[in-house]
Amino acid sequence: MELVIIGLLGGLITGISPCILPVLPVIFLTGGVQSSRIQQFDALGTGTVGNVGGGAAVATKTADAPVATVSKWRPYLVIAGLVTSFTLVTLVGSIALTALNLPQDVIRWVAMAVLVSIGIGLIVPRFEHLLERAFAWVPTRKVDNNKNGFGVGLALGAVFVPCAGPVLAAIIVAGSTGQIGWDTVLLTVAFAVGVAVPLLFFALAGRGLSERVKAFRKRERGLRITAGVAMIALAIGLAFNLPQVLQRALPDYTAGIQEDLTDNEAAREALALGGLVNDENKDLDQCSNGATELESCGTAPSIKGIEAWFNTPDEQPIELADLRGEVVLIDFWAYSCINCQRSIPHSVAWDETYGDLGLNVIGIHSPEYAFEKDEGNVRAGAEDFGITYPVALDNNLATWTNYRNRYWPAHYLIDAEGTVRHISFGEGNYEATEEMIRELLKDADPSVELPGETDVDDVTPDVGSTTQETFLGTSKDVNFGGGVRYAPGEGTYEFPEDQAADSFALDGDWQLETQYATPAGADARMRLGFHATEVRMVLAGSGTVTVRLDGGESRTIEVDGTPRSYQLADGVGEGQHVIDVEVSQGVEAYSFTFG
Repeated sequence: MELVIIGLLGGLITGISPCILPVLPVIFLTGGVQSSRIQQFDALGTGTVGNVGGGAAVATKTADAPVATVSKWRPYLVIAGLVTSFTLVTLVGSIALTALNLPQDVIRWVAMAVLVSIGIGLIVPRFEHLLERAFAWVPTRKVDNNKNGFGVGLALGAVFVPCAGPVLAAIIVAGSTGQIGWDTVLLTVAFAVGVAVPLLFFALAGRGLSERVKAFRKRERGLRITAGVAMIALAIGLAFNLPQVLQRALPDYTAGIQEDLTDNEAAREALALGGLVNDENKDLDQCSNGATELESCGTAPSIKGIEAWFNTPDEQPIELADLRGEVVLIDFWAYSCINCQRSIPHSVAWDETYGDLGLNVIGIHSPEYAFEKDEGNVRAGAEDFGITYPVALDNNLATWTNYRNRYWPAHYLIDAEGTVRHISFGEGNYEATEEMIRELLKDADPSVELPGETDVDDVTPDVGSTTQETFLGTSKDVNFGGGVRYAPGEGTYEFPEDQAADSFALDGDWQLETQYATPAGADARMRLGFHATEVRMVLAGSGTVTVRLDGGESRTIEVDGTPRSYQLADGVGEGQHVIDVEVSQGVEAYSFTFG
């Protein structure tokens, strides 16, 4: 019942958030305005409509044109289709696409194509008839915008991207890791129904308005065209990520309500879904993130599902049970993660300072990118950072999931009895963590003589003080300010005349892949607007990048080998800056990161 209530409330809050705005015109026009009471002849037909019995539409034909009636249940079925496809895509879409080795955005593009097709059909009746004949072999009702509207809802649900609050985040993590239990399904359905309620209200309001206003009843043909234009506009807007621009322009006035809903012990326990919570990790919630004093959070979950180990004797696995009597620090990281890169020097220093005094640092490498699953890449990254402590390759996120982790980096401090005593998510809190390491070492061996504390600067940037991490692959590109669609495949780009702050743009011929961008010809360039002290770039392949900060002198960087992070600029002053990067052929550019 808690899951149902949290899911419904989370969905209701999301259903009135700014991210709903792009779909409202389509819901209004296709789910509401096209009523069973409004005449549904095509462009060649004329006639009258009346209600018989249960309210189904009956048309009297006065010309040689087919009659297309609309179900009285249409608004409900449009929303039902949206709920169905949104639930399925959210829960199993990522898993299915991975299993089929397909791009993660293929469902979205197919759904947009369907929306465009239906939109054209609404505007051009002959195209609608062709569309119907193309799907005549399907042993179900035709998927068009007439009749019940369920097909329209299916397409809308596949492109519907609500604001990601804590409830939706819990669902997405469970779906992406394959940990889908009955409680996950229950929460997802409850959330989808909660989102659907405001949308259904809007659709029914549209239908009521259309049935009461005479102008709507007399302009059925115009309404069909308007609905078609709205549907095509939505698809085009999604292709160019215009809803994201709208979301950035409008403050999310529901964020505080979402946080209030889930920022309590009962909600956190309910959202720790059964597929993620087990007897090993059920007590981790007893630790508060970033505490300054030791807490007690149950026996440490096991390290499991590891594909390979290195920096261990004969590269054999480590069992936490074998380390009883000593202190353990579990460090979740990924080698190209900028946040991890700033955090790792602290873990390395702790290992060097306390490693012979009873501290065991274990790095659990849980990848963000596909290339981070390659053992050779991880080994090279660990070597670059000076990591000599044991590293486990958690390529399937099994240990990540067993610890119910959500962050890169994350530290779990375990005492000599095997109990988790401290958890710290993200960067920072290093001084307090080291104090607790020293305290646990003293508890484990009162006779131990500890050296002075480590002296590693905390370079964690303030929240919002830098441009957000900018990915260059098409699967999760952000901050693209080039003015055209950022699409997979080869294309020619030009710098815009007025590039937005904190965005990047391309110039020249580029080949865009799901995880990186690479030049498709000579003179391929990037321009990045940013605010940060340090700029780094994850690069791979063989070639050079030439960097020019704020129009100053250029600097050339040699790139060779597997993906790793290269520093483009450091010690940059406050305010907005521009960095131009000329990339040679043979170089793969994955992301910009900032410090």
